[in-house]
Amino acid sequence: MTPDEIGARLGALLTPTEVTAGISGGQAYARATVDVPLSQWRAALRAARDDTDLACDFFDWLSAVDEQDDGFDVVAHLWSTTHRHGVLLRTRVPRAAATVPSVVDLYPGAGWHERETHEMFGIDFDGHPNLAPLLLPPEFEGHPLRKEFVLASRVAKPWPGAKEPGESEGGGTRRQAMRPPGVPAPGEWGPAARRPADGEPDAGGA
Repeated sequence: MTPDEIGARLGALLTPTEVTAGISGGQAYARATVDVPLSQWRAALRAARDDTDLACDFFDWLSAVDEQDDGFDVVAHLWSTTHRHGVLLRTRVPRAAATVPSVVDLYPGAGWHERETHEMFGIDFDGHPNLAPLLLPPEFEGHPLRKEFVLASRVAKPWPGAKEPGESEGGGTRRQAMRPPGVPAPGEWGPAARRPADGEPDAGGA
């Protein structure tokens, strides 16, 4: 089946008026991309698995995208080992109530992915048997892949890796450094921001 046919088939198995099908990039590796409402998330994954024309029996991966005020997109990729085609399924959840039904009972391989997405984005998966921390220590606070999360290392020291455009290894004119979105200016965050000004008592009253 072509990506267009896959999207149309999955839409026909659900509530067509609430399903939007398209095609991802990737040219020869393009995938059908199907957006479904949250209420049809489990039904969509079940239909992709059980329909003989789709037969997406392999759970590839699941993650999320932070769309800020618009909420989160939860995305899953399924693959058919029989027909050798895949489909991207996507649903959006509101930021204030980021909860998605778990699909671990449909695809046991989703367990690890739902745990990671819960940990990194703060999205709950209703019905998951154990959303325990997977990658971060238990005392860690926050969700590192949310766009408002401040990366402390980018405030404390220059970011490693490739230089900014216009900068060379030999020196010369350097472009003014730019902070990435969400990273405060020096002095606005961390110990320096809490240091008392000259003449002011410190926290201990000395």
